[in-house]
Amino acid sequence: MLFHVKMTVRLPVDMDPAKAAKLKADEKELAQRLQREGKWRHLWRIAGHYANYSVFDLESVEALHDTLMQLPLFPYMEIEVDGLCRHPSSIHEDDR
Repeated sequence: MLFHVKMTVRLPVDMDPAKAAKLKADEKELAQRLQREGKWRHLWRIAGHYANYSVFDLESVEALHDTLMQLPLFPYMEIEVDGLCRHPSSIHEDDR
């Protein structure tokens, strides 16, 4: 199943910079691993915001939930999710 996910990060302004740097490094490591595994198919930064649009390819809503909760920055995120399905006018065969 494909999911379009918008993640907006809101770190506390008084967060220790070392803690913030560690969270961001851990987030990057996990995001890149999930991309290599094919679970996080697309990742785009939203210009001018500490936010991204992503496409996840996971077997279920529960798998998406579990994956998002693993993200180190999850406690500081506002998340919006839309399920996606193939459009009948699409010319691409691999956009499942």
